[in-house]
Amino acid sequence: MSLRLGQIVEALGGVLHGSPDLTIDRLSPLDSAGSQSLSFLSNPRYVAQLAATRAACVIVGPDQAAHAQAHLRAWIVADQPYLYFARLTQWWRAQAAPSDEPRIHPSAVIHPSAQIHPGARIGPLCVVERHARIGADSWLKSRVTVGEACQVGARCILHSGVVIGADGFGFAQDAGTWVKIEQLGAVRIGDDVEIGANSCIDRGALDDTVLENGVKLDNLVQIGHNVHVGAHTAMAGCVGVAGSARIGAHCTVGGGAVVLGHLSLADHVHVSAASVVMRSISQPGHYSGVFPIDDNASWEKNAATLRQLHRLRDRIRALEQALTGPPT
Repeated sequence: MSLRLGQIVEALGGVLHGSPDLTIDRLSPLDSAGSQSLSFLSNPRYVAQLAATRAACVIVGPDQAAHAQAHLRAWIVADQPYLYFARLTQWWRAQAAPSDEPRIHPSAVIHPSAQIHPGARIGPLCVVERHARIGADSWLKSRVTVGEACQVGARCILHSGVVIGADGFGFAQDAGTWVKIEQLGAVRIGDDVEIGANSCIDRGALDDTVLENGVKLDNLVQIGHNVHVGAHTAMAGCVGVAGSARIGAHCTVGGGAVVLGHLSLADHVHVSAASVVMRSISQPGHYSGVFPIDDNASWEKNAATLRQLHRLRDRIRALEQALTGPPT
């Protein structure tokens, strides 16, 4: 695919310096861009790469415009280059998308009672069970399962292998054996949600599991039954959230972190990778650690102290010997 710079700026805005007839055939990083590539610069630490890049055009912020002028044939000035580039990738994919593909792949299995918006796309080998609902312009990629009575909002993307509405992990003990608790709730997913490959969102036991608008989940994320995730929260790969936890809005959870069940996280809480959240967090902030979780600044101080424990031990032994004499 080849597009003119003028077409891109007409669609997305920005201020173009250079010929609008210059053609672009790919989007590339600065360091590997070719003579017909469009790239971007958002981090000022990489401004030196402008001198070496072969890109035909680079998206830059106002502060980098002078550097771009000194080294480039063409550049687009945007207030937020990274955001501009994100929107460019969406527009680029839309231009390249084939127009003759069926909205619902012939191999998909859809129950007659399911409601599929005419603008939704259902990929190969997907399963949509009875009374499920898929909203406008949502895209279920290959092998996605949406369980009974579960709802997916508008403009959502569910990547390959996602399972929405499997049973939550609920059992009662009976003399050393386990008795299944039927999971009678469903899953409700808001608009503009993206869920990564092979992630699982369990249905609720009685009430529904809820993902509000704009939630973003990476691959291999596990959301337990009756969890409530607030709007525009993002979780990286391999995060696990146990049942009935409530995660606030605009939170982030780093890869491999765990949130234990029945806990609450306030809005704007940011959990570092591989942390274990063992208590509710009521104040916004950055939290880290497993011994136990604490505000990030305190955790870093404690971690630095732990690295010195062997030296502190030797100093204490030396002081004890100085006071009491060598051990007998």
